[in-house]
Order: sequence, then C-alpha cells, then structure tokens
Amino acid sequence: MGFKIFVDGSSGTTGLRIADRLAERAEFTLLTISEADRKDVNARAAVINESDLSFLCLPDAAAREVIPLVKPEVRILDTSTAHRTAPGWLYGLPELHGTREALRTAARVAVPGCYATGFITLVAPLVQMGLLPKDYPLTCHGLSGYSGAGKSGIAQYNDPERDIAFESPRPYGLTLSHKHLPEMQAVCGLSAPPVFCPIVDDYYAGMEVTVPLHLPLVGHSAEELAAALADYYRDETVIRVHPLNEAPAFLPANRLAGKDSLEIYPTVSPDGTRMLLISVLDNLGKGSSGAALQCMNLMLGLPETAGLAL
Repeated sequence: MGFKIFVDGSSGTTGLRIADRLAERAEFTLLTISEADRKDVNARAAVINESDLSFLCLPDAAAREVIPLVKPEVRILDTSTAHRTAPGWLYGLPELHGTREALRTAARVAVPGCYATGFITLVAPLVQMGLLPKDYPLTCHGLSGYSGAGKSGIAQYNDPERDIAFESPRPYGLTLSHKHLPEMQAVCGLSAPPVFCPIVDDYYAGMEVTVPLHLPLVGHSAEELAAALADYYRDETVIRVHPLNEAPAFLPANRLAGKDSLEIYPTVSPDGTRMLLISVLDNLGKGSSGAALQCMNLMLGLPETAGLAL
C-alpha cells in the first residue's frame, strides 16, 4: 500500500532532510506545491488535505495558521515548537512509555525538539518511576553543532569572512529563556523548568546534553538510577543506555552525527555523591528528521525503524 505524503516547508533544513529521505522509499508519493503557492495558506492546506500524512516544517506562526484548515482525518507531524504542549496533540517520543501505542492512532503529533529530546530521555523516566522529585532543582547544558541554527545560521558559519567569534563555543539563551523549556518541563512533569544553557559550536552536526545530580538531594544512589534507566529502555532499538561509568575520558558531541539513534551515559563521582546523566544524539537525526520519520512509521503502520540510520 502506498501513501501520499506532503512536506510543508521542504526548503528548510529539517524539511529538506525529511523530503530527501522519503524520496528514497518506494512506498511514498511525495506531493508538491508551486513556488508561487508556497506562502499561500489556503494553497498549502489544499495540498495537505490531499495527503495521507503531512509534515509541517515551518515557523510556529505558519504551523498554527494552517491547522484550522486541515481535515481531521489527515494526519499531521509538526516539527515546529507550536504544538508541543498544546491540548489535543501527542508528544512524539515513542520511547516514553505509552506513547508508541498512542502514535498508532494519533492524528496530531508534535515532533520533539532536539535539546528537549536529550533532556527528556534522561529525566522523564526517573520522574515517572518516582526516583527523581518533580521539584528537584535541575540544571542542563546542551552542546550542538551549527546545523540546528537553520539556513541563516549555517550560512554564517560557512562564510569565509566570518567573525572569529564563530570559531569558539557560543552559549546563548543567557536570560534563561529558550523555546524548548515548556516541553522540557511539561513532558517530564516538573514543577519548574530547569536552568538550561544551550551552546552552539563550530562543527556541523551532533549534540550532547548533560544533567548533573546531587545524589543526597535525590535520595537514591547512582547505581539505582543507572539501573532504572537501563531497565526503562531495555527493549528499545533507537535508545541505548551504557553501564555506569562506561563513558570515555572524552565524549565527542558529534559521536552520533548522521545517525538516528541516541545513547545515554550515566557517570558518578568517586565518592558517590554526584552523578552526571549524558545523552548523545544527532540534532538532525533523533533530534528532528529521524524522530519525525520514526513517528511517521508508527502512525502509518510501517516497521518503526524503516529508513532510519542506526
């Protein structure tokens, strides 16, 4: 059985990557829109309504604008931040218990953000299992390649006359406001958002997210937490949890560049009082296009990992 798929916003970084990957699969017919109609919401909605499933790879406002014009039976995967905490939308992280089953019948699915995926995969299971208090004062650092900065950001990094500032890591969101924070808090069930510092660096793709824990405040040992994460993800293909303190001396953030998988490394200090939870992923893989394709496979009844680079 074939499926008609439309990628609304296929000229952007995420949309182009999704469209290219779908074009390699014979079970899909990709619908297109003329350049003249690309910014006409009614024209876009008409193409979406011809599809079995459409991806919205758009700015938030454009994603919100088109949804009221879409037929209820057309299945939507939104890669923007517009609907990640919106009522009636499923948060598309299949590895969170209960989500995989819900995806099979869902019509409106929000694809998780890249930093948020790294954070939520570390924190949400521990909160769900009652091992991490909802009011724990969480801190998170995220390091990403510049591919997540979009077309304009990529152009700045590739400019041969670029400022020397682009040669160093650049923390941003320093007023502690970031578009991923609402989903990080809501999906994990936290009473407050984490203190989050994202950092973009001079390499193309790959991401590393860290969450430090003071174990006396948590009330559980590193061994308990590491074992709990390993058990939570034990049957997963896309996510792998490494044994406690198996992380190498240097853990490259681009280790999984080009892959759609995610790896978790738990580490603990020699005295057992401090723990670091680390997730490594490709911000364009499990952090965007790979996650979107994984959700699409489940929504259409296809093998979950079809077309994924694992």
